[in-house]
Amino acid sequence: MVHISIRDLSKRFGGQTVLDHVNLEIGQGELFFLLGPSGCGKTTLLRHLAGFYQPDSGQIYFGEDEVSRLPAHKRGTGMMFQSYALWPHLNVAQNVAFGLEERGRPRPEIEKRVEEALELVKLGGLGARRIAQLSGGQQQRVALARALVIRPRCLLLDEPLSNLDAKLRHEMRSEIRRICKEFSLTGIYVTHDRDEALSMADRLAIMEGGRLVQVGAPEEVYRNPATKMVAEFIGETNFIEGSVVGVTNDGFYEVETAFARLRARANTPAWAPAPGTVVLLSIRPEALTFGHVIDSPNRFPGHVVDTTYLGATVQYELQITGGPLLRVCEVNPREVRKPSAEDVRAMAAPGDVVMLPVGK
Repeated sequence: MVHISIRDLSKRFGGQTVLDHVNLEIGQGELFFLLGPSGCGKTTLLRHLAGFYQPDSGQIYFGEDEVSRLPAHKRGTGMMFQSYALWPHLNVAQNVAFGLEERGRPRPEIEKRVEEALELVKLGGLGARRIAQLSGGQQQRVALARALVIRPRCLLLDEPLSNLDAKLRHEMRSEIRRICKEFSLTGIYVTHDRDEALSMADRLAIMEGGRLVQVGAPEEVYRNPATKMVAEFIGETNFIEGSVVGVTNDGFYEVETAFARLRARANTPAWAPAPGTVVLLSIRPEALTFGHVIDSPNRFPGHVVDTTYLGATVQYELQITGGPLLRVCEVNPREVRKPSAEDVRAMAAPGDVVMLPVGK
């Protein structure tokens, strides 16, 4: 368990800046996620923490120790890769033992710690198996055991579940979080999968163009995105452009749109746009309902143009009269509306209509 401090970290490859003055604090025992679109710099940042890259400028601290230019094998980190990186000519136990052997640990200690690591990831008794005899999920557990057996100061994970099917991904999410919390491991996890991040992270950072765009708890980032990019990357949403009219007595903003005047809240209390400011409204599909929302003026009249039934939910595309096409998601639907020209009306609470700056 270690506190990690990243201070003004920058890196260029040729003429391209891939990390641009990154500053970040990751607490002891925290499971922290880095996510963002391809090429945003998240994997490059992780590889700096692992010691595979050295920065052009800036520092990395593990606790009080500066490790910016320390070789990877001296940092005390465990690493899980997207490709598993297992040796097919070695059996399970030999794969797990590799890091301990490199460190010159005595054979009795290696055998004991390998056995403990395999039990921890629920592979006890499979040490003699060949890698080719294992399922994808079992191979990923071997990779996790290999990372944990060295008793790392922190665990680094580079899209470790992307090659697994949906059921195995769900199982491994729970296992990785359980192990990190059970042993108070500081974990830094790179992914492009927002469901992984939302379900597992203590905190997360969204990256774009080598910079941190927003850092916070999953629910904070989901409900209060800093920018349009964050809003659409962290989950499905509808965007409606409008102009601020003024502030209501209860602290909401009235926003004039092409089809109606809506009531919304600012994405942060620190932002108070003046009347006439052009803004972007973000409304999650699950925030829209065909039912009545008490004390809300936010009405979206239109008709259903597409329906997707998914059992637990049903997703609609709703063409707003005089306005945009909106996505609506109903949970546990008792009635499935078919596409038709029939007039319907969706509603949303003011607290679920989030106002964002335009151009950010």
